[in-house]
Amino acid sequence: MKTLGLICFALGLASLSFAASTQGTGISLDELKSVVAKKAVTVLDVNGSESFQEGRIPGAIDFIAKKKQIAALLPKDKNALIVAYCANESCPAYKAAVSAAKELGYTNVKHYAGGIQGWKKSGAPVEKS
Repeated sequence: MKTLGLICFALGLASLSFAASTQGTGISLDELKSVVAKKAVTVLDVNGSESFQEGRIPGAIDFIAKKKQIAALLPKDKNALIVAYCANESCPAYKAAVSAAKELGYTNVKHYAGGIQGWKKSGAPVEKS
């Protein structure tokens, strides 16, 4: 019985570790505004091309449209800051971009939970196509 408990505990830790690896570390609105202004970040928009054209965080890459070329679009420095976002705090789509960047070896991958809705609500500038 003790062994079964240890196995369940180990599996729980492993699943938490996997979830954390696909979610990325969070970044605050203020931090993101700062690095966007300094052009010290690569931003991945996971909202789809129509939403991307209607408004995105300045400098963002349309992850859905460019998914197959993403390796060529990301910086050569694997420690460079990469931030993924989608619509809002309820949207899990950002995980695809986080996973893709991590699979390519990037180590500083973060998630902006507020998404494009939080960005716009803050009054931060948006780019449009």
